[in-house]
Amino acid sequence: MAPLLCIDVGNTHTHFGVVGAADAVGMAAVPTAALEDPAGGFAAHLARLQAANPALAGVAFCSVVPEATPRLRRVLAAIRPAPEVFQLTHEHRLGVPLSYPRPAEVGQDRLANAAAAAALGAVPAVVIDLGTAVTFDVVTVRGGYEGGIIAPGLAVMRHYLHDRTAQLPEIDGELAVDRAIGQSTVEAMRIGMVLGFAGMIQALLDAVLAELAGRGEPPPAVFATGGCADFFAGKLRQPVRLRPDLTLIGLAAAWRLNR
Repeated sequence: MAPLLCIDVGNTHTHFGVVGAADAVGMAAVPTAALEDPAGGFAAHLARLQAANPALAGVAFCSVVPEATPRLRRVLAAIRPAPEVFQLTHEHRLGVPLSYPRPAEVGQDRLANAAAAAALGAVPAVVIDLGTAVTFDVVTVRGGYEGGIIAPGLAVMRHYLHDRTAQLPEIDGELAVDRAIGQSTVEAMRIGMVLGFAGMIQALLDAVLAELAGRGEPPPAVFATGGCADFFAGKLRQPVRLRPDLTLIGLAAAWRLNR
């Protein structure tokens, strides 16, 4: 299969890579706010991507930032020869049924994650995507893509206390904690962020698995993707398949299904 450029436009960062027969390669990310920046945005990476992959089959993307979508399309319009561009929406085939009652409300990245689970032969599945928001996407044998959970992401938790209180400082992104009783304000905040966030993910996963088991669904594969998935996946009690490229794999799968 000719390589396909896949792009996931997120609230904070835009991730991209080239998907061939299996994994995504050359994965990188740029701030979504800087998509059109010729020096540091996605536009700056296009020449490298085209040079490494002169026979691109096309471009597949998803976006959860409507105002960023036309900016991405302007960047893609500069590619010569002009590629076929595919944007995943709820109207496209995913490889599994879409039984969510309001399909237009489902984030395009969540649709891509469901398509990836189907393409990897891992249904039923629970996909945990740890980005600006934490999303759980549930794909079942009976219902296909059913929906899931949306919760605050780690960065939201990190900034909230500083933004909403008078005396608590901003803390950096350091995730290492070695005790549960903080001995400084910053350490106490970091412990609350790291242990509390991991506990939230585990509690949400426990609830989803219990509901699926109560319905008689087989035990699902659990995937983790997104910015801090590698750190938190190892803190869960259940076996987790870590796939940083999961959304891109799903975009490529949806491209193939809908051509």
